[in-house]
Amino acid sequence: MNNDTLSDWLHEHVFDESSHAAERGTRLVMWITLATMCIEIFAGWWFNSMALLADGWHMSSHALAIGLSAMAYATARTYARDPRFAFGSWKIEILAGFASAMVLIGVALLMVFGSVQRLLSPEPIQYAEAMVVAVLGLVVNLVCAVILGRVHTPSHTKNTSSHVPISKITAAGHGHAHGHGHHHDLNLKSAYLHVVADAFTSVLAIAALLGGWWYGWSWLDPVMGLVGAVLVAVWARGLLADTAKVLLDREMDHPVVQEIREAVETSALTRVTDLHVWRVGKQVFSCALTVVTQEPELTATMVRERLAVHEDIVHSTIEIHHLP
Repeated sequence: MNNDTLSDWLHEHVFDESSHAAERGTRLVMWITLATMCIEIFAGWWFNSMALLADGWHMSSHALAIGLSAMAYATARTYARDPRFAFGSWKIEILAGFASAMVLIGVALLMVFGSVQRLLSPEPIQYAEAMVVAVLGLVVNLVCAVILGRVHTPSHTKNTSSHVPISKITAAGHGHAHGHGHHHDLNLKSAYLHVVADAFTSVLAIAALLGGWWYGWSWLDPVMGLVGAVLVAVWARGLLADTAKVLLDREMDHPVVQEIREAVETSALTRVTDLHVWRVGKQVFSCALTVVTQEPELTATMVRERLAVHEDIVHSTIEIHHLP
Protein backbone atom coordinates (compact mmCIF):
# COMPACT_ATOMS: atom_id res chain seq x y z
CA MET A 1 0.00 0.00 0.00
CA ASN A 2 1.53 3.34 -1.03
CA ASN A 3 1.70 6.36 1.29
CA ASP A 4 -0.63 8.51 -0.83
CA THR A 5 -3.44 5.98 -0.48
CA LEU A 6 -2.81 5.55 3.24
CA SER A 7 -2.78 9.31 3.91
CA ASP A 8 -6.43 9.53 2.85
CA TRP A 9 -7.32 7.33 5.83
CA LEU A 10 -5.25 9.07 8.49
CA HIS A 11 -6.40 12.01 10.59
CA GLU A 12 -5.50 13.96 13.70
CA HIS A 13 -7.50 13.81 16.92
CA VAL A 14 -7.50 17.49 17.79
CA PHE A 15 -11.15 18.30 18.42
CA ASP A 16 -10.86 21.40 20.61
CA GLU A 17 -7.69 23.46 20.58
CA SER A 18 -6.83 25.60 23.61
CA SER A 19 -7.92 29.21 23.45
CA HIS A 20 -4.97 31.61 23.25
CA ALA A 21 -7.21 34.45 24.48
CA ALA A 22 -8.23 32.49 27.56
CA GLU A 23 -4.62 31.53 28.23
CA ARG A 24 -3.46 35.15 27.97
CA GLY A 25 -6.33 36.36 30.15
CA THR A 26 -5.79 33.85 32.96
CA ARG A 27 -2.02 34.44 32.89
CA LEU A 28 -2.53 38.21 33.20
CA VAL A 29 -4.98 37.74 36.07
CA MET A 30 -2.52 35.39 37.77
CA TRP A 31 0.24 38.02 37.69
CA ILE A 32 -2.13 40.73 38.96
CA THR A 33 -3.23 38.48 41.83
CA LEU A 34 0.36 37.54 42.68
CA ALA A 35 1.45 41.20 42.69
CA THR A 36 -1.43 42.17 44.96
CA MET A 37 -0.66 39.24 47.25
CA CYS A 38 2.99 40.31 47.60
CA ILE A 39 2.04 43.93 48.28
CA GLU A 40 -0.42 42.93 51.00
CA ILE A 41 1.99 40.50 52.66
CA PHE A 42 4.82 43.06 52.63
CA ALA A 43 2.53 45.83 53.92
CA GLY A 44 1.18 43.53 56.63
CA TRP A 45 4.70 42.71 57.74
CA TRP A 46 5.84 46.37 57.57
CA PHE A 47 2.81 47.77 59.42
CA ASN A 48 2.36 44.74 61.68
CA SER A 49 -1.21 44.25 60.42
CA MET A 50 -2.70 40.77 60.71
CA ALA A 51 -5.61 41.84 58.48
CA LEU A 52 -3.27 42.62 55.60
CA LEU A 53 -1.20 39.47 56.17
CA ALA A 54 -4.30 37.25 56.36
CA ASP A 55 -5.79 38.64 53.15
CA GLY A 56 -2.43 38.36 51.39
CA TRP A 57 -2.05 34.69 52.22
CA HIS A 58 -5.73 34.16 51.36
CA MET A 59 -5.05 35.55 47.88
CA SER A 60 -2.24 33.01 47.46
CA SER A 61 -4.81 30.21 47.14
CA HIS A 62 -6.56 32.10 44.34
CA ALA A 63 -3.25 32.84 42.62
CA LEU A 64 -2.44 29.13 42.77
CA ALA A 65 -5.79 28.10 41.26
CA ILE A 66 -5.70 30.75 38.52
CA GLY A 67 -2.10 29.82 37.74
CA LEU A 68 -3.24 26.21 37.44
CA SER A 69 -5.82 27.29 34.84
CA ALA A 70 -3.21 29.17 32.83
CA MET A 71 -0.81 26.21 32.99
CA ALA A 72 -3.58 23.86 31.85
CA TYR A 73 -4.13 25.89 28.65
CA ALA A 74 -0.40 25.85 27.87
CA THR A 75 -0.07 22.14 28.63
CA ALA A 76 -3.12 21.17 26.56
CA ARG A 77 -1.77 23.19 23.63
CA THR A 78 1.70 21.64 23.97
CA TYR A 79 0.36 18.08 23.93
CA ALA A 80 -2.52 18.68 21.50
CA ARG A 81 -0.97 16.41 18.85
CA ASP A 82 0.69 13.95 21.19
CA PRO A 83 -0.44 10.49 19.97
CA ARG A 84 -0.49 9.22 23.57
CA PHE A 85 -3.73 11.17 24.07
CA ALA A 86 -6.34 9.05 22.29
CA PHE A 87 -8.85 11.89 21.92
CA GLY A 88 -6.67 14.95 22.29
CA SER A 89 -5.46 16.84 25.34
CA TRP A 90 -8.53 19.03 25.95
CA LYS A 91 -9.42 17.25 29.20
CA ILE A 92 -6.27 18.64 30.80
CA GLU A 93 -8.24 21.88 31.02
CA ILE A 94 -11.16 20.07 32.66
CA LEU A 95 -8.82 18.41 35.15
CA ALA A 96 -7.49 21.85 36.09
CA GLY A 97 -11.05 23.10 36.56
CA PHE A 98 -11.80 20.15 38.84
CA ALA A 99 -8.66 20.83 40.93
CA SER A 100 -9.57 24.52 41.09
CA ALA A 101 -13.04 23.64 42.39
CA MET A 102 -11.41 21.59 45.15
CA VAL A 103 -9.29 24.63 46.08
CA LEU A 104 -12.47 26.72 46.27
CA ILE A 105 -14.02 24.21 48.65
CA GLY A 106 -10.86 24.43 50.76
CA VAL A 107 -11.16 28.23 50.82
CA ALA A 108 -14.80 27.94 51.92
CA LEU A 109 -13.84 25.59 54.76
CA LEU A 110 -11.10 27.98 55.92
CA MET A 111 -13.64 30.82 55.86
CA VAL A 112 -16.01 28.77 58.03
CA PHE A 113 -13.22 27.89 60.46
CA GLY A 114 -12.06 31.50 60.78
CA SER A 115 -15.59 32.88 61.14
CA VAL A 116 -16.61 30.38 63.84
CA GLN A 117 -13.37 31.07 65.69
CA ARG A 118 -14.13 34.81 65.62
CA LEU A 119 -17.69 34.24 66.84
CA LEU A 120 -16.48 32.15 69.78
CA SER A 121 -13.46 34.35 70.58
CA PRO A 122 -14.07 37.93 69.36
CA GLU A 123 -10.96 40.03 68.74
CA PRO A 124 -10.57 43.78 68.23
CA ILE A 125 -10.81 44.75 64.56
CA GLN A 126 -8.55 47.42 63.02
CA TYR A 127 -11.32 48.86 60.90
CA ALA A 128 -9.29 51.41 58.92
CA GLU A 129 -6.63 48.94 57.76
CA ALA A 130 -9.16 46.18 57.18
CA MET A 131 -11.28 48.54 55.05
CA VAL A 132 -8.24 49.41 52.91
CA VAL A 133 -7.59 45.70 52.37
CA ALA A 134 -11.22 44.97 51.47
CA VAL A 135 -11.48 47.88 49.02
CA LEU A 136 -8.13 47.02 47.42
CA GLY A 137 -9.19 43.39 47.06
CA LEU A 138 -12.52 44.41 45.53
CA VAL A 139 -10.90 46.73 42.96
CA VAL A 140 -8.30 44.15 41.95
CA ASN A 141 -10.87 41.39 41.58
CA LEU A 142 -13.28 43.57 39.61
CA VAL A 143 -10.47 44.35 37.16
CA CYS A 144 -9.62 40.65 36.90
CA ALA A 145 -13.30 39.76 36.42
CA VAL A 146 -13.56 42.23 33.53
CA ILE A 147 -10.43 40.72 31.92
CA LEU A 148 -11.74 37.15 32.15
CA GLY A 149 -15.31 38.16 31.29
CA ARG A 150 -14.19 39.54 27.94
CA VAL A 151 -12.47 36.32 26.90
CA HIS A 152 -14.27 34.30 24.23
CA THR A 153 -13.31 30.67 23.69
CA PRO A 154 -14.93 29.19 20.57
CA SER A 155 -14.52 25.48 19.86
CA HIS A 156 -12.03 24.50 17.16
CA THR A 157 -12.54 21.13 15.55
CA LYS A 158 -10.73 19.12 12.97
CA ASN A 159 -12.83 18.09 10.00
CA THR A 160 -11.71 15.01 8.11
CA SER A 161 -13.20 11.64 7.31
CA SER A 162 -12.11 8.07 6.72
CA HIS A 163 -13.51 4.59 6.60
CA VAL A 164 -11.95 1.20 7.27
CA PRO A 165 -13.80 -1.94 6.12
CA ILE A 166 -13.45 -5.06 8.31
CA SER A 167 -15.30 -7.87 6.59
CA LYS A 168 -18.25 -8.68 4.41
CA ILE A 169 -20.70 -8.69 7.31
CA THR A 170 -18.96 -6.31 9.77
CA ALA A 171 -17.60 -2.85 9.08
CA ALA A 172 -16.00 -0.27 11.31
CA GLY A 173 -15.54 3.35 10.40
CA HIS A 174 -13.64 6.24 11.93
CA GLY A 175 -15.19 9.43 10.67
CA HIS A 176 -15.21 13.10 11.48
CA ALA A 177 -18.20 15.26 10.75
CA HIS A 178 -18.13 19.02 10.79
CA GLY A 179 -18.30 19.97 14.44
CA HIS A 180 -19.15 23.25 16.01
CA GLY A 181 -20.94 24.63 19.02
CA HIS A 182 -20.28 26.69 22.10
CA HIS A 183 -20.09 25.42 25.62
CA HIS A 184 -18.79 26.97 28.79
CA ASP A 185 -15.02 26.76 29.05
CA LEU A 186 -14.88 25.05 32.45
CA ASN A 187 -11.23 25.90 32.95
CA LEU A 188 -11.92 29.58 32.32
CA LYS A 189 -15.03 29.35 34.48
CA SER A 190 -12.96 28.03 37.38
CA ALA A 191 -10.57 31.01 37.19
CA TYR A 192 -13.51 33.39 36.88
CA LEU A 193 -15.23 31.85 39.91
CA HIS A 194 -12.13 32.39 42.03
CA VAL A 195 -12.09 36.06 41.06
CA VAL A 196 -15.84 36.52 41.57
CA ALA A 197 -15.77 34.65 44.90
CA ASP A 198 -12.98 36.88 46.16
CA ALA A 199 -14.77 40.00 44.94
CA PHE A 200 -18.02 38.92 46.60
CA THR A 201 -16.30 38.21 49.91
CA SER A 202 -14.72 41.68 49.67
CA VAL A 203 -18.19 43.21 49.28
CA LEU A 204 -19.44 41.26 52.30
CA ALA A 205 -16.36 42.29 54.26
CA ILE A 206 -16.89 45.98 53.42
CA ALA A 207 -20.54 45.76 54.55
CA ALA A 208 -19.53 43.99 57.77
CA LEU A 209 -16.72 46.47 58.50
CA LEU A 210 -19.01 49.44 57.96
CA GLY A 211 -21.56 47.92 60.34
CA GLY A 212 -18.90 47.33 62.96
CA TRP A 213 -17.19 50.70 62.46
CA TRP A 214 -20.36 52.80 62.52
CA TYR A 215 -22.68 50.84 64.78
CA GLY A 216 -20.38 48.61 66.82
CA TRP A 217 -21.75 45.38 65.28
CA SER A 218 -18.52 43.42 65.58
CA TRP A 219 -20.45 40.16 65.22
CA LEU A 220 -21.35 41.12 61.66
CA ASP A 221 -17.83 40.39 60.36
CA PRO A 222 -17.80 36.63 61.18
CA VAL A 223 -21.46 36.26 60.17
CA MET A 224 -20.71 37.71 56.74
CA GLY A 225 -17.76 35.32 56.59
CA LEU A 226 -20.13 32.39 57.06
CA VAL A 227 -22.51 33.73 54.41
CA GLY A 228 -19.63 34.10 51.97
CA ALA A 229 -18.36 30.60 52.74
CA VAL A 230 -21.75 29.08 51.95
CA LEU A 231 -22.00 30.88 48.61
CA VAL A 232 -18.42 29.98 47.63
CA ALA A 233 -19.13 26.34 48.50
CA VAL A 234 -22.29 26.37 46.35
CA TRP A 235 -20.36 27.79 43.37
CA ALA A 236 -17.56 25.28 43.91
CA ARG A 237 -20.04 22.40 44.08
CA GLY A 238 -21.53 23.39 40.72
CA LEU A 239 -18.10 23.59 39.09
CA LEU A 240 -17.11 20.29 40.69
CA ALA A 241 -20.22 18.58 39.27
CA ASP A 242 -19.68 20.01 35.77
CA THR A 243 -16.02 19.02 35.56
CA ALA A 244 -16.49 15.59 37.17
CA LYS A 245 -19.23 14.79 34.65
CA VAL A 246 -16.81 15.38 31.77
CA LEU A 247 -13.91 13.55 33.41
CA LEU A 248 -16.08 10.51 34.13
CA ASP A 249 -17.63 10.52 30.61
CA ARG A 250 -21.11 10.72 32.09
CA GLU A 251 -22.80 11.89 28.91
CA MET A 252 -25.36 9.18 28.20
CA ASP A 253 -28.20 11.44 29.40
CA HIS A 254 -27.25 14.15 26.88
CA PRO A 255 -29.81 14.84 24.10
CA VAL A 256 -27.18 13.98 21.47
CA VAL A 257 -27.47 10.28 22.47
CA GLN A 258 -31.11 10.10 21.42
CA GLU A 259 -30.33 12.15 18.31
CA ILE A 260 -27.75 9.54 17.27
CA ARG A 261 -30.29 6.72 17.68
CA GLU A 262 -32.92 8.60 15.69
CA ALA A 263 -30.45 9.39 12.90
CA VAL A 264 -29.34 5.76 12.53
CA GLU A 265 -32.61 3.91 13.14
CA THR A 266 -34.44 5.20 10.09
CA SER A 267 -36.46 1.99 9.68
CA ALA A 268 -37.72 -0.92 11.75
CA LEU A 269 -35.04 -3.10 10.12
CA THR A 270 -32.14 -1.28 11.80
CA ARG A 271 -31.38 -0.95 15.50
CA VAL A 272 -28.50 0.49 17.53
CA THR A 273 -27.69 -2.25 20.04
CA ASP A 274 -24.64 -0.69 21.68
CA LEU A 275 -23.83 3.00 21.95
CA HIS A 276 -21.12 4.94 23.79
CA VAL A 277 -20.90 8.75 23.67
CA TRP A 278 -18.31 10.96 25.34
CA ARG A 279 -17.24 14.58 25.12
CA VAL A 280 -13.99 15.43 23.35
CA GLY A 281 -14.39 19.21 23.29
CA LYS A 282 -16.48 21.99 24.78
CA GLN A 283 -19.55 20.97 22.80
CA VAL A 284 -18.38 18.18 20.50
CA PHE A 285 -18.65 14.44 21.00
CA SER A 286 -17.23 11.13 19.92
CA CYS A 287 -19.32 7.98 19.64
CA ALA A 288 -18.86 4.25 19.16
CA LEU A 289 -21.90 2.24 18.10
CA THR A 290 -22.93 -1.23 17.06
CA VAL A 291 -25.71 -1.49 14.51
CA VAL A 292 -27.76 -4.63 13.84
CA THR A 293 -29.68 -4.48 10.56
CA GLN A 294 -31.67 -6.45 8.04
CA GLU A 295 -30.96 -3.86 5.35
CA PRO A 296 -28.39 -5.67 3.16
CA GLU A 297 -27.24 -2.46 1.49
CA LEU A 298 -26.48 -0.59 4.74
CA THR A 299 -22.79 0.28 5.17
CA ALA A 300 -20.73 2.18 7.74
CA THR A 301 -20.36 4.98 5.20
CA MET A 302 -24.15 5.32 4.99
CA VAL A 303 -24.43 5.39 8.79
CA ARG A 304 -21.81 8.15 8.95
CA GLU A 305 -23.76 10.12 6.37
CA ARG A 306 -26.82 9.89 8.61
CA LEU A 307 -24.77 11.09 11.58
CA ALA A 308 -23.28 13.96 9.59
CA VAL A 309 -26.46 16.03 10.07
CA HIS A 310 -25.36 16.47 13.70
CA GLU A 311 -22.35 18.77 13.59
CA ASP A 312 -21.50 18.14 17.24
CA ILE A 313 -20.47 14.53 16.43
CA VAL A 314 -16.87 14.87 15.27
CA HIS A 315 -15.63 11.29 15.54
CA SER A 316 -17.42 8.00 15.11
CA THR A 317 -16.54 4.30 15.22
CA ILE A 318 -19.23 2.15 13.60
CA GLU A 319 -19.69 -1.60 13.65
CA ILE A 320 -22.42 -3.19 11.52
CA HIS A 321 -23.89 -6.71 11.79
CA HIS A 322 -26.16 -7.85 8.97
CA LEU A 323 -28.90 -10.31 9.92
CA PRO A 324 -30.52 -12.64 7.38
